[in-house]
Amino acid sequence: MPIEFRKKPGIVAYLTAGDPDLATTLAIALAAIDNGVDVIELGVPFSDPLADGPVIQRASERAVARGVRLNDVLEIARQLRAARPACGLVIFSYLNPVVRMGMKSFCAAAKQAGADGVLLTDMIVEEADEYLAEMHTNGLAPVFLAAPTSPDARLKAIAAVSQGFVYAISRVGITGTQQKIAADASELVSRLRRFTSLPIAVGFGISNAEHVRAVGEFADAAVIGSALVALIERTPQAEAPAAVGRFIAGLRP
Repeated sequence: MPIEFRKKPGIVAYLTAGDPDLATTLAIALAAIDNGVDVIELGVPFSDPLADGPVIQRASERAVARGVRLNDVLEIARQLRAARPACGLVIFSYLNPVVRMGMKSFCAAAKQAGADGVLLTDMIVEEADEYLAEMHTNGLAPVFLAAPTSPDARLKAIAAVSQGFVYAISRVGITGTQQKIAADASELVSRLRRFTSLPIAVGFGISNAEHVRAVGEFADAAVIGSALVALIERTPQAEAPAAVGRFIAGLRP
């Protein structure tokens, strides 16, 4: 299925797979989809998540300690695709676990698992030739991050190879909630629109309905990550899917 945002703003939900455990991640993802999420980003836990703030770092640490690995995340993707065929599904990872599996093997496995696309946080467009070739071979959408500090030439290069959507980082720094959307976000989206007609999703710091409404004024979708992971962290495991469902349902009117 192609990645689509059926309402504006669309909602992309990031989950650290395996936190609190794999079965609960699947249940949480299903609850999120059933309450309005357009795209699930299944995060591969990694021991050194440099781009992430403390909330997602803790989730990764917990999942890694439980032995959750890339193959486990792909199995969750397979189950999720079977249960909700129409939902957008992106494997979200750092490059290291993919390199360990092998780029060719990973892209084939991601496709077989039912993923629509892949976002590798530390894959830079200037070094992405092998990655892009394997993604295209397997019919997967490469999703790249675009930062406010990127010059126009780099935004153009990112736009040229992106598929599905472009992930616009609302601010420089690590993931985590914030009080309001950075002014850099709308300017970055405006700059990106010069180079692409793809949907643009804004993330890093989006944590409530007010933020989602604000993002909807200038972008196509909002990415919710740390706020969801923090909610899961503080909620009893059995109650987490319902809590996430309520949270998602409250993000849009």
